[in-house]
Amino acid sequence: MSSFEKVVVIDGKGHLLGRLASIVAKQALTGQRVVVVRCEELNVSGSFFRNKLKYHAFLRKRCVVNPARGAFHFRAPSRIFYRAIRGMIPHKTARGAAALDRIKLFEGVPPPYDRMKRMVVPSALRVLKLKPGRKYCTIKRVSHEVGWKYNDVVANLEEKRKVKSKAFYERKKAIANVRAKASTAKASELAQVNEKIAALGH
Repeated sequence: MSSFEKVVVIDGKGHLLGRLASIVAKQALTGQRVVVVRCEELNVSGSFFRNKLKYHAFLRKRCVVNPARGAFHFRAPSRIFYRAIRGMIPHKTARGAAALDRIKLFEGVPPPYDRMKRMVVPSALRVLKLKPGRKYCTIKRVSHEVGWKYNDVVANLEEKRKVKSKAFYERKKAIANVRAKASTAKASELAQVNEKIAALGH
């Protein structure tokens, strides 16, 4: 990532949860604002069954006197990812709290981020960092199994967004083709003008 863009929007799909969490945490601590969309598509190494057992072991960790005191077992993919990031930040200090405030996490791609350029982080991509043949699972499946209720809602919203996005892209391609044809058709007429502009150093 280049240092200090106004906000960096990362598409979570196909990234390994822990690797992406460490990069997001470090960027937030250095002052960068980070938004991660499609958190439900994050991957975790290890089979689904193994990860489900791990989450059920986590569910057993609670305050016996009054479970409402904590630990709080978040079910939503964005909150599971948030907790992973929080563990990599000194969140009880002012610096750590400020870093956490710079991070936003979402399931799906809500407005205005559906119209913004989304990045990937190569050093956290599963296809590059997990050995081929190793088992992995998607965090939305684990979340759904342990009580996250919005799997279908997010899936429906994502389908609608993809339809709109495809229509926008087709329109953009058509406009680019028209512009290219127009510039080639008028190339001979514009040759003299371009020479004069080039002479001026533009």
